[in-house]
Amino acid sequence: MARARASTERVKQKGRTRGALLAAAVRLVTAGRQPSVAEVADAAEVSRRTAYRYFPTQEQMLVEAALEGVRGIMAKAIAGPPATRRDVADVEARLDRAVHALQHSAATNEQLLRTMIRLTVSTPGKPAPGDRSTPKRGYRRIEWIELALAPVRKSLGKRRYERLVSAIAMCVGIEALIVLRDLRGLPEREAEEVSRWAAAVLLRASLADSARKLTKR
Repeated sequence: MARARASTERVKQKGRTRGALLAAAVRLVTAGRQPSVAEVADAAEVSRRTAYRYFPTQEQMLVEAALEGVRGIMAKAIAGPPATRRDVADVEARLDRAVHALQHSAATNEQLLRTMIRLTVSTPGKPAPGDRSTPKRGYRRIEWIELALAPVRKSLGKRRYERLVSAIAMCVGIEALIVLRDLRGLPEREAEEVSRWAAAVLLRASLADSARKLTKR
């Protein structure tokens, strides 16, 4: 038990350290600078050796900082009047705002995000379960999708909810933009419209499936 608590605390501490580094990077970038990893470490009052364990290169750190800076924009975009299972229009509007913000951000930061894909795909190994010090690519996207779908999480049930999150994750973000731009040749606006349409269709299908199951009981 003590060992499990110690392990959990280490994971939390890594998350706090990483968060402090990213917060410092966002502050410096917002001020118009392109800080080095060492400069960010000093600003966050974290040892430079530790900072380089989280961000081996300046490029990787700046990509992560750019994504972290979008968090407030996404939270504001998703925010709205509380939605309920009975008010499907509210949930659809909430999800649509999230997808719009995600795809607009992906288009605005397309080159940075393509760089992130190159960096993360070429990185060997996988993080330990629950270890956020070296997060999987796109974990913020999952957080934002889950935030948008929060009002229907309970009514959908765990299996349908998790399936819906996974399905929407395939339709949004830089990977979806690459498919729609590179393979389909769509301009930015049409690519976004496809992602918004796909997310709405998936949500309606999941809600309809949940309603059918309830009717059969």
